[in-house]
Amino acid sequence: MSLADAPRREPLLFPRPAAEGGEEAHFKPLAWGLVARLFRYSYPAKRKLVLLTALTLIRSAQVPALVWLAARVITGPIAHGDFDGVARGTLEFALLAVLTEGMFHFRQRFALELGETAVNGIRSDIFRSLLAQPMSFYNRVKAGRILSALTGDLEAVRTGIQDVGFMTAVQLGQMLFSAAVMAVCDWRLFLVIALVAPVLWRVNTHFRMKFSRLTRESQGSFGHVTAALTESVNGIRVTQGFARQKVNAGLFRRLLSDHARFNVQLARTAGILTPLLELNGQFFVAVLLLVGGWRLLNSSLTVESLILFLLMANQFFSPIAVIGMLYSQALMAMAGAERIFWLMDFKPEWTDTPQSAALPNPTALPRTGCRVEFRGVSFGYDPSKLVLRGVSFVAEADQTIALVGHTGSGKSSIINLVAKFYLPTHGEVLIDGHEIRSVTSASLHANLGIVLQQNVLFSGTVADNIRFGRPEATDAEVRAAVEGLDSLDLIESLPLGFETKVGENGAGLSLGQRQLVCFARAFLPNPRLVVLDEATSAIDALTDMRLQKALSLLLRGRTSFVVAHRLSTIRQADLILVLEKGRIAEQGGHRELLARRGRYAALYRQFLQIEAPDPSRPGSTTAEKRGSTPAQA
Repeated sequence: MSLADAPRREPLLFPRPAAEGGEEAHFKPLAWGLVARLFRYSYPAKRKLVLLTALTLIRSAQVPALVWLAARVITGPIAHGDFDGVARGTLEFALLAVLTEGMFHFRQRFALELGETAVNGIRSDIFRSLLAQPMSFYNRVKAGRILSALTGDLEAVRTGIQDVGFMTAVQLGQMLFSAAVMAVCDWRLFLVIALVAPVLWRVNTHFRMKFSRLTRESQGSFGHVTAALTESVNGIRVTQGFARQKVNAGLFRRLLSDHARFNVQLARTAGILTPLLELNGQFFVAVLLLVGGWRLLNSSLTVESLILFLLMANQFFSPIAVIGMLYSQALMAMAGAERIFWLMDFKPEWTDTPQSAALPNPTALPRTGCRVEFRGVSFGYDPSKLVLRGVSFVAEADQTIALVGHTGSGKSSIINLVAKFYLPTHGEVLIDGHEIRSVTSASLHANLGIVLQQNVLFSGTVADNIRFGRPEATDAEVRAAVEGLDSLDLIESLPLGFETKVGENGAGLSLGQRQLVCFARAFLPNPRLVVLDEATSAIDALTDMRLQKALSLLLRGRTSFVVAHRLSTIRQADLILVLEKGRIAEQGGHRELLARRGRYAALYRQFLQIEAPDPSRPGSTTAEKRGSTPAQA
C-alpha cells in the first residue's frame, strides 16, 4: 500500500469541553507515564535533579525537627526554669532555622532551573515536530490552538515540574516524619491519627474526578479563546472593513463566558475541598485533645508528651490543605502535558522516511534539469472530495507551463503537488524520473523557487528576507538578485534601502514591494524549478511590465509553472494546460489551442476583452481603469 492510499485519521488537537461532546472518560487525572516523560526533559540538569531530590528529603525532615526542638525547649528547660537550657535550646533552634532556610533557597533555585531546562526541551521538540508536519496539518489545526499549547499549557507544565512534584514530596515527607515522631512518642494516641487516612482518602476520591473534568474543560476552553483571539488579530482589517466589531466581540464574549464558567466551577470545587480537608484536620486535633486530656487526667500520659503530640499533629495535618492546592495544579499540568504530547507525537501523514518495507529510502534530488511528469494524478485535500481527477502531462526541462482555468479548477493544487506540499491521493508525480515520494523534500525545495499570491515576509530587514532561502548570500548577491528583476530602484527608494526594517507580515512595505522581495527571495538560490502562483497580482501595471521582461530572461533554463492571469505570460508559455473541474480540458501551445477554437479560445477572447484599451483614457486598459487585475485564470 502506498503512502497516498494509507488510511487517514481525523485529528482533534484538544479534547473538547463537555458541552461539545468531550470524552472525559478516557482522561487519567495523574498518568504516571506522563509524569515520567516530563521529568525526562530535566535529565540535561541531572546533577541538579539529584541535589534537589536530596534537599527535598532533608527539607521534609527539617520542619518537623524545628517543631520537635521547640516542643523540647518548652517542655524541658522552660517548664523547669532552666535559663541556660533555654539559651542553648534557642541557639540550636536558630541554627537549625538558618540551615533550613538556606537549604530552602537552593531547593527553590534548583527547582526553577530544572523547570526551565525541561520547558526549553519540550518547546524545542514541539517546534521541531511542527516543522515536520505537512501542509494538511495546518489546514486542519488552528494556529491559536498551537499557540495555546506553547503558552498556557506549557506554563502549567512548568509549574508542575518545578513546584508540584517537589513541594508535594516535602509535604508528604513532613507528614511521614511527624507521624514517626508521634508513633514513637505515644503509639496509642497515634491510632487516633490513623483513623484520618480512610476519611481523607474518601474525600479526595469524591473530588478528584470532578477536579479532573473541570480542569480539562477550563484549559480546553482557553484553547478556543486563544484561537479566536489569534484569528481576530490576524483578520482585524477584514473585521473593521465589514464593521464586524460588535458581532465578533459578542462571539468572543461567549467563549470568555464558557471559559469563566469552567473556572468558577473549578474555584467553587476547590473552595469546598480545601476547607473540608482543613476541617477534618481540626476535628481530629479536637479528638486528640479529648482523648489526650482524658489520658492525662488518668496519669497515663504526661503533659510534655501531650504538648509534643499536639504540635506534631499540627505538622501532620497542615500539609493536607497545601497538597489539595497542589493537586489542582497537578491536574492542570497533566491536562497541559496531554495536549502538548499529542501535538508533539502527532504522526505526519507522510514523511521523507519510508513507512513500509515496500517503499525505498528517499534520495536527494540531483541538481539537473527538473523534468516534471504527472501520471494519472488524482488529489483531494479531503480524500473523499477530489479536486484533481486523472491529470497527466509532461513538463520538459526548461519549459514554462501556464495553468489557466476558472477559480476552483485545480491550478493551485497542481502547484502544491509539484512543490511536494501535499502528496497525490492516487497516481504519481515524477521529478527527473524520480517518484516524488522517493525524493527528499529538502533536496527538492533546494531546487525550488516559489512566489505565491499571498506573500509572506518575516521580521527583519529587506535583505534578511531576500536571503531567507540562502542565508550565506553576500550583500552583492542580494543586490544582484534584485537587479536581475529590473527592480533595484524600487528597493533603493525605501527609507533605508536593503536595510529597511520589515514588520510582522511585511508591515511597512506596500503590497507591490512585498511581492518584489518575494521574487528576489525565490531567485537568489538559482532554482531549477520555479513556481509562480498569480505572483504579480499585487504589482501595478508598469512594474509588472518591467517584471515580465525580466522574468522572460530569468525563466530561461528553468522549468517553471505559472498560474497565468496576463496575456503576455500565456503567450510565452511552452505548454498551456486548460483546467476545468479538476481535469485537463485542453493542453498545447498558444497558437495550437487557438486553432482548435475550444475552451482556451473562449478564455482567450475573455482575456482580450478584459485587457482591451479603455477608450476614455488613452494608453490605459479596462482592468487598470477598474483598479483590478484581469479575471483569474
